[in-house]
Amino acid sequence: MIGVVSYGMGNIQSVCNALEHLGHQPLVASTPEDLDKVDRIILPGVGAFPAAMERLMKTGFLDALNNQARDKSKPILGICLGMQLLAETGTEFGECAGLGWIPGRVEIISRGSSDLRLPQIGWNELELRDNAQLFANIEGDTSCYFVHSYQLLPTEPSDIMATVEYGGPVTAAVQRDNIFGAQFHPEKSARVGLAVLDNFAKV
Repeated sequence: MIGVVSYGMGNIQSVCNALEHLGHQPLVASTPEDLDKVDRIILPGVGAFPAAMERLMKTGFLDALNNQARDKSKPILGICLGMQLLAETGTEFGECAGLGWIPGRVEIISRGSSDLRLPQIGWNELELRDNAQLFANIEGDTSCYFVHSYQLLPTEPSDIMATVEYGGPVTAAVQRDNIFGAQFHPEKSARVGLAVLDNFAKV
C-alpha cells in the first residue's frame, strides 16, 4: 500500500488516480498515524516552500515523516514541491529549513542571459543518469511535465538522477538511499510518468 500525504498543499487525487490505473493501492494519509499503515510514501506538493513546511509541522506530519524515513527506512517519493522539501534549506521568501534528507539547497532557477520565463511550465526531456531506479526500463522519449521556478541543488552530485535543460542543467530527479524525488509531475507525464510511479511502487 502506498500512502499519499494529505497536508493541504496540492491536489492529491490525480496521484491516487494514476496509482490506481497502474493497479496499486493508494491510501490518502490524512493523519500522521496513517503512515504506519503503508509500505511506501508519496509526498506531493504545490505552492511555497515555507508554507509547506509550516503545514507539515502544524499537522504533525513532520515528525511522522522523519520517523518513517529515518527510523523505518520506508521508500519516500517527493513530487514537485515535495521533492524540494527533501532538501536541507529552501530560499523562497527567505531561508527556511527543509526535511534535510537530501543535503543541499533549493534556489531559483538561474536563466543566465537567456529570456526563458519563470516558472518553467510545460514538457521537457529528461537526461537520465545510469542505474536510476525510478527510470528503470524507460526507453525512447523521456519528456515529462514541469511547473516550477525553483530547483533542488544537491551538495553531492551523485544524488542527482536526472536533469533537464532550461537555461542550463536543472535538477529533475534525485535519490539518496530510500529517499526519491521528482521535480516533474509523474501523474501528468503520460507514459514516462506512469512508469516512474510504477518503478517507485516496486522499490
